[in-house]
Amino acid sequence: MSDALNPALSDAKDAKSAARDAVAETKRSFKDTASVAKAGLTDAAHKAEKALKESAEVLRAQSRTYVDNAGQYFDEGQRYVVERVKERPVTATLAGVGVGLLLGLLLANRSNHR
Repeated sequence: MSDALNPALSDAKDAKSAARDAVAETKRSFKDTASVAKAGLTDAAHKAEKALKESAEVLRAQSRTYVDNAGQYFDEGQRYVVERVKERPVTATLAGVGVGLLLGLLLANRSNHR
């Protein structure tokens, strides 16, 4: 009977060895796959960071243009108002008083409704 067990024992040892080799190969394969995935994610993160920095720079440049234009328009508006007040000071004063009176009435009416 020991002769009958020797081939089975040998087959079991071979199966055990094959299973160890398969586990080792699976571990290597997993490590390789994880390494490739990590490299891909790192690359994608660097590309996304670069794209965000470029977008922020473009936005910064565009906002400078808008700020410069807004400042220019504000200056022009201020000069226009000053010129009109100098041309007709009484009319400008009456217009200012009228606007102030309307705002006062609106705000007083608004607070009464609360």
